[in-house]
Parts: sequence; C-alpha cells; structure tokens
Amino acid sequence: MFHRLLFTWACLLVSLATLSSSYQNSADLYVSPAGKDSNSGTAGQPVKTIQRAADLAKPGSTIHVADGIYCEEVKVRRGGNQQAGFVTFESQLIHRAILDGACLNVIPEHNAMFELADVSFVRVKGFEMRNLRTSDPESVPWGIRVVGSGSHIELLQNDVHHIEQNFKVAKGQNANGFGIGVYGTSAETPISDLVIDGNQVHHLKTGNSESLVVNGNVSGFRITKNIVHDNSNIGIDVIGFEHTAPDPAVDRARDGVVSENTVYDITSRGYLGDAPNSDGIYVDGGTRILIERNIVHDVDYGIEMASEHRDGDTSHVIARNNLVYSCHASGFSIGGYDLKRGRTEDVMIVNNTIYKNDTARTGGGEFLMQFYMSRNVFKNNIVVVGEHGKLMMSRSGPSGGVPTVSIDHNVYLFEKGEALIGSFDAKDFSNLGEYLKNTGNDANSVFADPEFVDPRSGDFHLKANSPAENRGKNLGTDFVGSVDLDGRPRVKAGRIDAGCYQTPN
Repeated sequence: MFHRLLFTWACLLVSLATLSSSYQNSADLYVSPAGKDSNSGTAGQPVKTIQRAADLAKPGSTIHVADGIYCEEVKVRRGGNQQAGFVTFESQLIHRAILDGACLNVIPEHNAMFELADVSFVRVKGFEMRNLRTSDPESVPWGIRVVGSGSHIELLQNDVHHIEQNFKVAKGQNANGFGIGVYGTSAETPISDLVIDGNQVHHLKTGNSESLVVNGNVSGFRITKNIVHDNSNIGIDVIGFEHTAPDPAVDRARDGVVSENTVYDITSRGYLGDAPNSDGIYVDGGTRILIERNIVHDVDYGIEMASEHRDGDTSHVIARNNLVYSCHASGFSIGGYDLKRGRTEDVMIVNNTIYKNDTARTGGGEFLMQFYMSRNVFKNNIVVVGEHGKLMMSRSGPSGGVPTVSIDHNVYLFEKGEALIGSFDAKDFSNLGEYLKNTGNDANSVFADPEFVDPRSGDFHLKANSPAENRGKNLGTDFVGSVDLDGRPRVKAGRIDAGCYQTPN
C-alpha cells in the first residue's frame, strides 16, 4: 500500500509538472510603462516595452498592454500556429495603450508603429497609434504594416490617426504614407485569411498612397466595419499589377470582401493638385471582390472600379447595397481614366442609392464610364441627379459593337430635367427620349421621385409606396445579396426594391 501510494503521488507530481510546463509555454505576457524589460513578463513583473513581449511571445500567448504611452516601433517576427493558436497583442482597455510616434526619429525607410513581417496567426487589437510624421520623401510612415507572406492576420478595433507624409508632392514626384497597409510581396505564398475589422483610420496625410490598402499577393481577406475619414488620399484600396509580388500571375489582391465600412471626408485637393482625384473605395486591379453595405459620402469619387495599368484589369466585382452621396466627383466610376490604362470587366453595380454627387462640377455625372469596359451591369439603383450634375458620362464607344454596360431597372430623379442625361458609349444625348430610343437601355426603369424619408438629414430609407418599391429585378441572391444596408431581407416574396434599402412593408 505504501509503495502504491508513493507511485500515485509521483504520478500526480509528474502531471502537475507537465501542466505547469504547458501553462508556461502558452503563458500570457504583461506590459506596463512601469515595468522593466529584465522582468519575466508576468502580471506581477511586467516588461516595459511591447517589443520585449513580442520577442518573448510563443504560439498561444496573449500580450496584455496596460494603459500608457509607448515610444516604440514594434516589429513582430514570431507568430502562432494552427495547433497553439494566435499570438495576440491587446490593449487592456481599448485605445488606452498608445503607440506615439512623436518621440521617434523617423529614418529614410519604412517606419511602422506595428510591423508584421512573414508571420501567421497574429492578432493586434484595441491600440491607439498616432503622430508618426515625416517630411522626407525617402521615409514611409505606417500605422500598421503587414508585409511578406503569412496567414490568419487580424487587425481589430485599432485607432490609427495622424500618420503623416508631409512632403509636398509635385508632378512626377512620389512620397508615401499609410494608415493600415498589407503588402503581399512573396511570389510563392500569399497573405491569406486576413481580417481588418472595426478600426478607425483618420486624419492621415498619405502622399501618393492610401489610408487602408491591400496590395499584391493577398488572397482571401475581409475589410469590414471600419470608419475611414478625414484623409488626404484614397480611403480603402484593393490593388493589383504594381510589381508588389515578383510573379505577375499572383500580383493582385483577390477573393475579398469590403463590407459595412463608413468612408467620408476624403480628398486629394490641396495635397495632390487642385482636382478631386481621390476615392472613397477603389478597386484598382483586384479581382473577385464583393463591395457591399458601405456608406460613402463627401469624398472625391465614391466607389471606383478600374485599373491604372495597361496590362491589368479590375474584374468580377459586385458592388451592391451601398449608399453613396454628396461626393465631389462621380458617385460610381469604372474604366481606365485614359487610353494608357487597363480594363474594367464583369462588374455589377446593383441595388445602390446614389444621391447628388459631382458637387465639384467635374462633368463626370453620377455614373462615370471611361475607357476599356466590357460585360458590365448597372441595375436596380436609385440615382438622384443634383442641379449641377449629369446622370452619366461615357468617354469611350462600344467594344465590337457591344454596349459597354447593360443599364436597366433603375429609378432616376433629375432636379433640372432631361437635359442632364449626359452621354453613353461616347454618344451625347440632348434629352431622355433620344437616349432611350438609341441605346436600348433603361426600358424597365422609371423616372420619378423615389420618396426618401429625409435625405437632408441623411435618411435615405424609402417611404411606403415609393416608386422604387418592387422596381428592381430579382437577379438572385448571388448578385443582389441576402440583406439590404440595414440587414433586412433583400428579397420579399420574390420581389426586390431598387436602391440600397428595402421598404418596411
């Protein structure tokens, strides 16, 4: 009995030792401004810098960062894995752990408050990142930089602001800065299973670059529920063909979702010349992208789908159930902006509400169609043309005699009458009847007040018995989606309204 008891105790001690070792291998780490980097990183002995915790982290670790200001750039070189889980960097109280770049010496290379290079299973959550500034065009400031390859990267609920490239860019010059940027630079392995959710990205000066961007070999991503505003260039960008990845076959962001974001107050005017040339949401060379249930207003171009590179295209994009209003240039834009650009193909713009854009009177209209387009669709939309705008403007003729865009089942309202129709496939139309007769478009569209609840206060819901009710064509949930901008069922009894909202009846 005595020997059996000793054996039992020995087994118990071995089990406890194994449990303790397992716990230590995945133990959480703690960071505090009052800590010391010579400490072990426990709750009672926190380290002082986030970088020290990043160097100590093992798969499965959560790094708890206490309130305070941290004067450092964090370089994450060690991630998690499928078996043990994520390495998680988390502000203990949201936005109370602050990475402040004001105390940093910005050098002539990439400078990022958080940089994740060639890692997988890493989560960055709840930080404030601010005040990284430079006037040197050789320096590139970033809030968060993800680069190389890897999978299962999550950037959640961070507040990124006042990242500034203050070099005054002139024609032919280049200077860059980013709020959140993901660059897939590997030819062999993409950045995949990427989630960018719930972040605020604002008050940036990005030079020639973007506020929030995925570029190059990035496959499988979700950009959701972010608030992007008050920036000097593009809000959300999905990019291809910029030689980011060395293999052209994979050098484009693809298979992604851009959903439930709010983008506003973005303009390049005063930063990159005097014209409104920026975008709220831009797909520049991406493919197989879903853009849905976003609200975009008071930017330059609302939502643009094009390619800036002659040998590239933006293709297989669905833009649905979005609200776009009061933009300085066109609400929607497709096609290369000149004869040296790439193509827009197989893009569907369906069930959007587009209201009084082109406030800067660029002449592009509510829907701008430019060069090199084929097999595109514009249906089930509500379009209200302001007193200084046009419905549409097309700068190129049909390809092989085939119209560049199929347009129908829309609801249109003109504040100043039919003269504002604009042109289609490079043919001008002086009145609505002429347009309808000669294009074959809009045979099932209606020209009437859609009867919004209160557009002056930003309420674009439809009143009961609106002319937009049941006006759309049911193209199937694969194209129109299962829910409207509010999250209500998109199709009722097989019928669908025009615009981004279903009527409540």
